[in-house]
Amino acid sequence: MKNGRQKKIIEIIENNEIETQEELVDRLKAEGFNVTQATVSRDIRTLSVYKKAIGDGRQKYAVEKENDHTLDGKFKRVLRDGFVSIDMAQNILVIKTVSGMAMAVAAAVDAMHFKEIVGTIAGDDTIMMAVRTVEDTRAVMKKINLLLNE
Repeated sequence: MKNGRQKKIIEIIENNEIETQEELVDRLKAEGFNVTQATVSRDIRTLSVYKKAIGDGRQKYAVEKENDHTLDGKFKRVLRDGFVSIDMAQNILVIKTVSGMAMAVAAAVDAMHFKEIVGTIAGDDTIMMAVRTVEDTRAVMKKINLLLNE
C-alpha cells in the first residue's frame, strides 16, 4: 500500500502543480487512497520532495531525482575544485573556497537542492549557509563531505 501510494504521489507531483499538502491529500483521495495529511507529510520527507518556485510568489512540489545532485558530475567537480574547508557554528555552515570560487561553489551546492538549507550567501572565498537546525547542519556537512570523497 505504502509503495503504491508513494508512486502515486510522485506521479501526481510530476504531472500537476501541487502547492500544498492538502491539495496532495485531496488528489490521493480522488485516486482511492485513504490518507491523512500526517501520512503525506512523512511520504514527502521519505521521497525527498521539495518545493520550488513557479513564479508570482508561488511554489509547487517537485520530486528530487538522484541525478539532480550530480548533474553529470559538473556540480561535484565545481565543489571539489573550489573547496578548501567546511565548518559550522550552530545552524550556520561556513565553507571556505579557493579565492574567487565561492559564488560558483555556492551555486553548485544550491543546485543540489538540499532541503535543509534555507539560504546561501557567497563572497570571494567564503560561503555562509543558513541551515534549518543544528542537526540539519551536521547532515549537510556529512552530505558535502561524501560528495567530496566520491
